[in-house]
Amino acid sequence: METTRLSSKGQIIIPKGIRDKLEWNPGVEFTVEEKEEGILLRPLKPFPRTRIEDVMGCVHYKGPRKSLEEMEAAIAREAKRRK
Repeated sequence: METTRLSSKGQIIIPKGIRDKLEWNPGVEFTVEEKEEGILLRPLKPFPRTRIEDVMGCVHYKGPRKSLEEMEAAIAREAKRRK
C-alpha cells in the first residue's frame, strides 16, 4: 500500500506505479464520487459507447468494394492535392 498527501491546493498525487498500471496519463479527466469510506475516482471515457449500426449511416458509399491499396492511394492523392 502506498500513501500520498493532500496539498494546500487540494491536489493529490496518484503514485506512478498505479498511474502506469491503469494507463492514466496527464490530462485524464475523472468523475469524483463521495463514498462512505472516502472518494472514488473514475476516468471519463473520451467518447460515448457506440454500435456499428449507429455510425454506418455516415459511410454513404454505394459502389464496388475498394482494396486497402486503392484506399491508401486515394488518401495519398488527396493529401498531395491539398499540399
